[in-house]
Amino acid sequence: MPLNREKVVDWPDNLPFDRQSIPVPGTKRPGQTAHYRNALWGFIDENTPNHFVTLDQIFEGGLKTGREREFLGYRPILSMNPLKFADQYEWLTWGDVDNKRRYVGSALHSLFSKGEVGGGEHETVGIWSANRPEWQILDIAMQNYKKVSVSLYDTLGKDAVEYIINHAHTTVVFATSEHASTLLKLAPKVPCLKLVIIIDSVSVQSAKLFAEWGQSVGIRVLEWHELEAYGKANLIEPIKPTPDTIASICYTSGTTDKPKGVILTHKSLAMAVSSNLYGLTLPDDGILMSYLPLAHIYERLCELCAVAVGGRIGYFSGDPLRLLEDAQILKPNLFPSVPRVLNRIYQAAMAGGNVPGLKGKIFRKALDTKLERLHVTGEVTHPLWDRIVFRKIQRVLGGQLQLVTSGSAPISAEIMDFIKIAFACEVSEGYGMTESMATCTRSWPGDPSASGTVGPPVPVNEVKLVDVPSLGYTTEDKPNPRGELCIRGANVFVEYYKDAKNTKETIDEEGWLRTGDVAEIDSVGRVKIIDRVKNIMKLAQGEYVALEKIENLFSAYPSLAQIYVYGDSLQSYLVAIIVPDPIALASIASEMLGKHITPEDQAGLEEAIKDAHVNAHFLSGLTAYGQKLGLRGFEMIKRIHLSLVPFSIENDTLTPTMKIKRREATKLYESEIAALYALGEPTSNRTSKSLL
Repeated sequence: MPLNREKVVDWPDNLPFDRQSIPVPGTKRPGQTAHYRNALWGFIDENTPNHFVTLDQIFEGGLKTGREREFLGYRPILSMNPLKFADQYEWLTWGDVDNKRRYVGSALHSLFSKGEVGGGEHETVGIWSANRPEWQILDIAMQNYKKVSVSLYDTLGKDAVEYIINHAHTTVVFATSEHASTLLKLAPKVPCLKLVIIIDSVSVQSAKLFAEWGQSVGIRVLEWHELEAYGKANLIEPIKPTPDTIASICYTSGTTDKPKGVILTHKSLAMAVSSNLYGLTLPDDGILMSYLPLAHIYERLCELCAVAVGGRIGYFSGDPLRLLEDAQILKPNLFPSVPRVLNRIYQAAMAGGNVPGLKGKIFRKALDTKLERLHVTGEVTHPLWDRIVFRKIQRVLGGQLQLVTSGSAPISAEIMDFIKIAFACEVSEGYGMTESMATCTRSWPGDPSASGTVGPPVPVNEVKLVDVPSLGYTTEDKPNPRGELCIRGANVFVEYYKDAKNTKETIDEEGWLRTGDVAEIDSVGRVKIIDRVKNIMKLAQGEYVALEKIENLFSAYPSLAQIYVYGDSLQSYLVAIIVPDPIALASIASEMLGKHITPEDQAGLEEAIKDAHVNAHFLSGLTAYGQKLGLRGFEMIKRIHLSLVPFSIENDTLTPTMKIKRREATKLYESEIAALYALGEPTSNRTSKSLL
């Protein structure tokens, strides 16, 4: 059977690129733009016919394509030492997954009903695992048996897992064996945890040791197959949710050190899926490649869309170094991605193609020809150059791509254009947040000038801009209005769990979500993200960083007089401008340069800050200090520029209250910052070979 396309709305043959979103008459107010809606498809909500409003409808929509159709794929492990995977994917059918979700869901319902787990405000179930079929099966089970999923992941900080388990009162957690060990070690700090289910295969001896260890700390440990057997023996039919039933609490980084729990209802997730089915391009045997973390909302949304239409999902082997091998075996059609991955594809392709001699000349000719064609017509294919140049790049990801999406962080227009012509398929950049189910805007295929924007609002959303006078952005700016981007729609979250203060600060009484991002809306109705309202920014891999927090922590480092930390959303790491303490610098320089330098010796200090060894000494000290403070990897400073010019009121880089004026500081050191990023991120041999 073909895909279930009854809820998919196809792109028309001719897209109105000159009119992609339109202002709603009568909605403009002082200090705000009008409300903008999608010009092609209008505005949808939960009352619009023929849309999903609960997540169980999404799985049933895919299931109707046929129980024998392939659904969830994986590469079996052939040996553990050395680790070796099969050179083909094996598949669970829709019927297999239907049975398993019933077993798992029934088991969870029975355990909660008997009081063996639970006791909190919601029946929460934790998942701590890399992407794998069991992750999706468990999520589907919870969607269909009214349980609340809680994703656990350690990129929010070493204490985040402990905090989330306690905050959400999570009494049962599904985890891989590696994480199960961590959970058992955490037992004294997570007294609510009663049950751990190991979802990967372990030896009989290991299973016995886990069970005994769990018993000693008051936590029951089961294997996945044991839970399935228990559910099969206590089988009940799925439990119908309502649109307002809570489906998940998804934790995300915020302005404090504690993650915020975003409450996601069935309606908000289902309506996000419905909206993303407008213009979804997949063949009847379409395959999505799953490698972005399922703990994050972006990947979950993409997989829900594949589920909704009865598509296939192939999971990578879990090792970033095998990602290309996985892709070449799987041959996906849909590749959800992030700038960090696409940037590396671009860099590798340019390094391999832009070389001296005839080969480089042919590559540059192909590149220039296709870019010109893209910018004039929007066309991304070429009968000659695709065959003799770009097919090699396309084969890197299996050669069958029809849709590549980029989300979670900004990507440069140059790289977006290259990815479009290199893969010769639809490449779409979108914008969204956990709080909006990764949904808000999306660029249109065939738009010659879409790169650099995130497109118009999707059908489920309307957007507006609000003045940010403190940063000089107004909705009356010319040629385009600028201001804080605000979102409204049926996909927007309900509240932060147990956090009324942040909820009130984020959603107003009219239901508008304040994103914290500054945007402009261009003349054809596309959104372009240009700044942040607060000094919290997102790195290229999608991690939020509080720049002032890092500066405050490092300000206590004894060798520093001042520090300015800078992050670029097109880059994956932080850099800093360091003004050393003159006394400390003189001492360090005297030792490292082998000559006596005093704090008053300006020429000697100038020589010192230009010395690579002195620079490395300061960076090494900052790194060790940051590790001592418990900073996460993406919060660490990777490159520094040493300067003897302090930030001051006189050079307009300090406020009267002695706070650094970030825009002015960036302008003052613009060339130095660019030079630091031109050097690239310091990487290990292992990570330099990986796309992730």
